[in-house]
Amino acid sequence: MGKKYSKLKPEEVENLKQITHFTPKELNRWYRGFLKDCPSGTLSKEEFCHIYRNFFPFGNPTKFAGYLFNMFDTNNDGTIDFKEFITALSVTSQGTMEEKLHWSFQLFDHNHDGYITRDEVLEVTDSLYKMVGHMIQLPEDENSPQERINKLFEVLDTDRDGKVNLEEFVEGAKNDPTIVQGLMLYEDLIH
Repeated sequence: MGKKYSKLKPEEVENLKQITHFTPKELNRWYRGFLKDCPSGTLSKEEFCHIYRNFFPFGNPTKFAGYLFNMFDTNNDGTIDFKEFITALSVTSQGTMEEKLHWSFQLFDHNHDGYITRDEVLEVTDSLYKMVGHMIQLPEDENSPQERINKLFEVLDTDRDGKVNLEEFVEGAKNDPTIVQGLMLYEDLIH
């Protein structure tokens, strides 16, 4: 996608404008920054994890960054190109609540069976807790990943079958202020 140029081609801008929440000016600005950081035009998993280590030096972000990398790498080629990067960034930073919830659900649904289980959510949540380390103060009833999962499943697993489908996740998440707050994290990075 125009790797050798510091500006996107008009047809690339038009395509990205249709699938993201960014303006043409924002897309070109992000593209220049992406090429500055990734002159090859792609970002490897190792590079992605390195970026997260810089942002979270007091924790271990490797596993969580790996989960995020897999979400960004939609064509599963082991790299993130600009289209994959800007599409994921658009959802996480400027997407609607519904888009963010669908994206979050996919983050947890490792086996892509349309359900998230306690184990799947625990893996991601545990990696998140390891990443942030002691940087944030957690509520007393959520100071471990297991406690957070128990609380979360009380809200989300409405039919009590031990797994959560997308509909349960979306409805339950909308009613849990901590989930909504977590989905808004990237918005401040963009504005």
